Order: sequence, then structure tokens, then C-alpha cells
Amino acid sequence: MSLRAVARDLGMVSSAVYRYFASRDELLTQLIIDSYDRLGEAAEAADASVKRRSDYPARWRAITHGIRQWAIDNPSEYALLFGTPVPGYAAPQDTIGPAGRYTWVLLRLLAEMEASGRTSAVATPIPVALRSDLTALRSNLGIPVSDALLAVGMVAWANVMGAISLELFGHLHRVVDTPGALFEAVVREQGERMFPGTTASRRPSKRT
Repeated sequence: MSLRAVARDLGMVSSAVYRYFASRDELLTQLIIDSYDRLGEAAEAADASVKRRSDYPARWRAITHGIRQWAIDNPSEYALLFGTPVPGYAAPQDTIGPAGRYTWVLLRLLAEMEASGRTSAVATPIPVALRSDLTALRSNLGIPVSDALLAVGMVAWANVMGAISLELFGHLHRVVDTPGALFEAVVREQGERMFPGTTASRRPSKRT
């Protein structure tokens, strides 16, 4: 990928793009930051749509479906963030804050749930290496969440983002005709691990 190629895709001459960005990497950085911010906004808006803030399962469903819907509506931006890395590009520090914005919505949900006295009943064995990662994550972000709940939350996050990527990158073609139903099953299963014995109303994405 070059700045000239980007300009061509945008229907512009490269000199016009150079007026705003000195290099390809500078342009990519801005696109990545903007995309992460928009994804974060989608997750935040989905969470805010649940008026009963103590309904943690409903908030979980809203957040995850909101992320998936953003990915469906913005496949190019999703691919830029979660697809094949651009050769020769190394994301600078500027992208770290925006990159964590959508995951912070989930982490805040877990922190609020644990602060309310509710904890996940699912015991997840935590490997020593992962435990050190969880400790670092909690320290870096100031997240008051126990290792047990944070581990369950990270597993849930990995499953949800994996399901979205399988769908968006075409790996479910001729395997699953209703990816929305599969995604709902993933959300429900992971939700049961974090919120055992609870059921929330379904909040499906537009695309099924």
C-alpha cells in the first residue's frame, strides 16, 4: 500500500493527499485512530441504550451486537483494524488510547458488576503466563476487577471478536447461512459464563 495507491482509490491525485499527510504511515495512523474511535463510539452508544444499568447481561448483549453491527456497516475499517497487517507499518503510541476504547466498555461493565457484589460463578483456570498479563492489564488501566472475572471476560472478548472476524472475512461462507444466529449463540454462551443463570432480551444485529 502506498500513498499514491490510496489517493487513486479515493479518486484523488497524490499531490492532494500529500497536502494533508506527509507519508503513507501518517495517513494510515489517522485512519486507524478514526476507525477505532468510531468503533468505540458504537460500543459506548450500545451500552448507553440499556437504561437499567444493573442489567449486566442486557448490556453485554447490546455492546457485542453493537460492535458486530459496526463491523458489518464498516467492513473496510474493520479490516484495517483487525485484518492483515500492512507491510512495513508499525502503529505509533497515538493509536493505543483509541484502540482500547471499545474494550474499555466491556471492562467497565465487569468492574461495575463486581463492585455491585455479583461475580461470575464460572471458575476459569488461569495459566501463570496469563495471570501476569491480567495483572499488567489491571495495573495499566486501573481496572478494579479480580483475576477470575477478568479472565472470563477476556475469553468472552476473544470469542466475540473471533466470531465477527470469521464472518467479515468470509470464513463462514458455505458453512453457516445465518451468521447472526451463530453470533447470538456465541454471545449467549459467553454471557452465561459471566452472568450464570440470567437471561437478557435478544438484541439482534440488522444482518442475520
